[in-house]
Amino acid sequence: QMQLVESGGGLVQPGGSLRLSCAASGFALDYYDIGWFRQAPGKEREGVSCISSRGQITNYADSVKGRFTISRDSAKNTVDLQMNSLKPEDTAVYYCAYWGQGTQVTVSS
Repeated sequence: QMQLVESGGGLVQPGGSLRLSCAASGFALDYYDIGWFRQAPGKEREGVSCISSRGQITNYADSVKGRFTISRDSAKNTVDLQMNSLKPEDTAVYYCAYWGQGTQVTVSS
């Protein structure tokens, strides 16, 4: 069974740091693009950061650029999110997710 488990959250003061970890069981994370998302109370879920299957490509939401860093630990089979200079607006439930390779959709006449 493929499963992801997030950990590392907690209470931190503004300006502080936390390191979140997304651990996989039943499959190797290295083969998948992985993303971190968050949802604050009363708000829609938003993408925070993602990393490609080989770790060569990373992306960040504008709101966290320069403060958050996503990385892979193949030995531990995790994808981590280092969060520095935390702000009150970073308060949310954080989730990690994987998705498939995708399928091309082209709309053309």
